[in-house]
Formats: sequence, structure tokens, C-alpha cells
Amino acid sequence: MREAESFPGLGSIAELRRGATAANESRLLLAVEAVLEPLLAVLSLWLLVWLFQGALTPVWLVTSVLAFALAYPGRPQLRAPAHKVVANTLLGWSWIAALLLATGLATGHLGELPRPVIMNWLWFAPASQLLGHWALRKAAPHLVRLQGPPLRAVVVGLNEQGASLADRLTSSAYAGIELVGYFDDRGDGRHHRSGRYKLLGRLTDVAAFVKTHRVQLIYLSLPMASQPRIKELLDALKDTTASVYFVPDMFVTDLIQGRTDSVCGMPVISVCETPFRGHAGLMKRASDIVLSALILLLLSPLLLAIAAAVKLGSPGPVIFRQRRYGLDGQEIVVYKFRSMTVTEDGSSIQQARRNDQRVTRLGAFLRRTSMDELPQFINVLQGRMSIVGPRPHAVAHNEFYRSLIKSYMIRHKVKPGITGWAQVNGYRGETDSLEKMEGRVRYDLDYLRNWSIRLDLYIIFRTVRLVFRDSAAY
Repeated sequence: MREAESFPGLGSIAELRRGATAANESRLLLAVEAVLEPLLAVLSLWLLVWLFQGALTPVWLVTSVLAFALAYPGRPQLRAPAHKVVANTLLGWSWIAALLLATGLATGHLGELPRPVIMNWLWFAPASQLLGHWALRKAAPHLVRLQGPPLRAVVVGLNEQGASLADRLTSSAYAGIELVGYFDDRGDGRHHRSGRYKLLGRLTDVAAFVKTHRVQLIYLSLPMASQPRIKELLDALKDTTASVYFVPDMFVTDLIQGRTDSVCGMPVISVCETPFRGHAGLMKRASDIVLSALILLLLSPLLLAIAAAVKLGSPGPVIFRQRRYGLDGQEIVVYKFRSMTVTEDGSSIQQARRNDQRVTRLGAFLRRTSMDELPQFINVLQGRMSIVGPRPHAVAHNEFYRSLIKSYMIRHKVKPGITGWAQVNGYRGETDSLEKMEGRVRYDLDYLRNWSIRLDLYIIFRTVRLVFRDSAAY
């Protein structure tokens, strides 16, 4: 992890957005959560093997290593609500179990393993993990206290991001941090939001206070325009042993995959970036290729039947091609089974509405069940689309909304998807108002911030469930 290079004693830049790891959760708890699910998956397997076979054989040891590697590191879930913990745990284990079973089938070893062990492990492992999460929640406050007295911290500059950090420090039950108060050069009367935090003095008082009161953590929340004051303060803090973290005011903006990087040896912080860089991009593309090829292979008889029904049902082409915006705002051609009597792709396009007379009888069924989208798996294989991502809009709609909705075009930092986070959260179908489109874009950006393979699998699962009971598509 790169340390800040401009000022000695400044904390790791990679911790800026989180206000340092300790601001949210102790390092001990992070380490425990990282190994909790992998370790319980392995221990549950060993217990079952001991019960059914009496001894661990080499094949079980190899399976244990694979299971641990796939599950590590476990997702931090101490602050997540109970239903989220259950959903994340079950989804994560389903993915791991599917990979292990596929590996066993591919290598031919699955048939050699005792079926009772495998069948019981499929439910016993996630049950053990959920029990482990419950036990950790009960033990977490005690583990925090075992690390010694809480670290004393101050916030320098109680502006918007400083107040947000102070709120998190005081509300976290697992931080192991005591917020002493804040420093600011503005009068106490200007901090109407800070009545619950004690004003300790001005910036010139920080160094002396830190030395006198044994403060271990300092969070600098000062405007970028205050660089001379920041440098002067950092020079004064060189005579202390406190850890200093910088919380710049740029984080008031809406970060999309904010992270550190370097350009020609100069450290930089990204404000808006795609989540699919490096190995994450390879994982995303590999999962798209495997899943789309498998789906097209399994559904090929259905695709042929739908194509024949569309051709015989009404005049016009079987496949409807429309220009959409893809990655980086470049135009792509998207495939769908034709579901209407028109094939609009001009400068003005009317979205399908309820009881739209342009929709054919077969087309109504295809749209309601999302079967008209199936040819887009070919787009995925071509690399134009992804299975999960922001839904692509017609070029005419993009040009209309990009000037009305802030950050609209950021959704094109990734490939468009057949389904997306917005669609499984109620924004499927017609967006007949600006508020609905704003809601869709808001969920799209949330997907970019929080992408993971687990999230993709969760969206796919919810999409399959949604198409059987959703009435928003027509």
C-alpha cells in the first residue's frame, strides 16, 4: 500500500475514503471476518468427513484448500442488517459450492466422494457460517476491549466531510476510537451542526493539545484551498507521534470507484473510474463468456421456436436491431426478438406503453417474460454487452436525458447489461417521467460503486424471480 509522499507522517492515501480502517472497525475484527467464512466452510467439511468416514483423505484436504481459497477473504458484515448477512452468506456459498461441484465433475472425482458428506455439506457449511456471524456480533465488543483502551482522536475542520466522519466515529460500536472533539478556525457559532462535538481550539492549538492529551489519531478535514495552512499544521505535528489522515474536501463529490493510482510516479486519486480494471475486468469478462455461452446452448431450442413464431406471427424481421450507447458512450447494435409492428431507430423514439397498439400478441408475451431480450446473449459473446450492467437506452433517449440528469453518462463507464441493479429494484419497463429515469440512473451508479461477482449473481437470481411476477414490462 502506497504511503503518502508529500508530508512525513501522513497516513496511507488508500485509507482516505474510509477515514482510515480503524474509523469503521478494528483491525482485529477485520482479520477475524476475513477468515471466518472460509474457516467455517473447511471445519464444517472436516466434521462431516470425521462423522461419515472417520479420517481425512487427500481428496478432502484438496477440497478444503480450494474451498478456503474461494471463500477468502470473507466479506465484513458486522454492521450489515441480519437479512443482508443471510442473503450475502447464502449467495456466496452457492457460488463456491457451484464452482467446487463443477470442478469435481470436470476432473471426474465427484463420483468418488461419499454422497452423504457432499449433500450435508451443502447446508451445513452456510448454517455454520451464519452461526459464526451471530457469535462474532456477540463477541465483537469484547474483542475490541481486548485490544486495550480506545484510541483518542480529533477532527481538524468540522465541515461537511468532517462532520460525516465524526458521526461515523461516534456511532461505530467496533471502532475502538474515542472522539475527543474538533479544531476549527471558525467561531463556534458557525457550527450549528456540531453541538454534540466539543470545540477544542483553533488550528494553531492542535499540536500542543495532541502532545498534552496523548491523542493518537488526527483526521484533517480541510479545504484543498487551505494548502498553506495544512503544510504549516503538518510541520507542527512532526513533533508528535500521532497518526495523521487526510480527508480532503474532494470527497464531498460523488466518487465512482475512488482509488489511488500513480501517473509517471506522481500519486493521484481517481474520482470517477470503471470498476473493471485489471483482474476484476478479466473476472467479469470470463463470467460473461461462460454464462452466456451456456445459456445460449441450453436455450437454443427455445430460441429457434421463438424465431419461427415471430416470423409466422406478423410481417417483419425476426431480429430487431437498434442503436444504443455502449462502453464509453460508443454506439453499438443491440439484438432483440421483434415484439412490435414497427422497428424504430431514428432521432425520435416512443417507448412502449401499457396497451400499446404497436405490440404484437406474441410480442406482449415476450416482453412480459423478457424473452425478447434473449438474443442479447449474442451481444454479450461479441463483447458489446455484459449480462449484468446498466440497461442500454436508445440513442435518442440518451441524447435527451444526458442534458437533464446529472452524471447520466457515467453509467457508460461499463458495458450495458441485459439486466441491472435498477431493473431488480423497481425500474424495469417504461420510464415515463424524469423522476423515474433519475431513479434508474441512481441505481446504475450505485452498481458501479459497489460491483462484485456476488452482486452480479444476486442480480441474476432476482431477475429470474422477477420475470415470473413483474408487471412493469409491456
